[in-house]
Amino acid sequence: MKRCDWAGPEQIYIDYHDTDWGVPEYDSRALWEKLILDGFQAGLSWITILKKRENFREAFAGFDPNLIADWGEADVERLLKNPGIIRHRGKIEATITNARVWQDIERREGFDTYLWNFVGGAPVQNHYATHGDVPTWTDTSKQISNDLKKHGFKFCGPTIVYAFMEAVGMVNDHLVSCHRHDAVAQMAVRR
Repeated sequence: MKRCDWAGPEQIYIDYHDTDWGVPEYDSRALWEKLILDGFQAGLSWITILKKRENFREAFAGFDPNLIADWGEADVERLLKNPGIIRHRGKIEATITNARVWQDIERREGFDTYLWNFVGGAPVQNHYATHGDVPTWTDTSKQISNDLKKHGFKFCGPTIVYAFMEAVGMVNDHLVSCHRHDAVAQMAVRR
């Protein structure tokens, strides 16, 4: 079975590629969780985050932004002592700030609607032949990054945002030779 070049050889990576990556996500909370995890990935490999994902979910109250928005310094200190996550003060503090930003956007228009409007409400269907053809960022990811930052979001540069867009299916970047490309394309709906 042909997969994207980056998927493997570890089973957790293969499973993530075959079941999660690129599947369109429309749930506001789930979108926020993935964007936060992509922010934690900055400077690291995704496999590092993937292996710690359940630890992150436990440490961050199931990634409930409504709970996290009320956290303070005691919570930051507690998380800095948790060996199951990435213990980076800036990223932890950013998660709390980003929960508050999520609340504002969610109240105003829905975080899901806000994000999906950047791609016209439907996944962009790319047709890349090789991993080298896939960009690390695009004008759209730069636009989203700038807009998120304008709202106060942190750890959301254009490269982080593009990785997020790929993961949540805002763009279909499975290679055309990958068995998931057409399957993911068939999941595309307009919001």
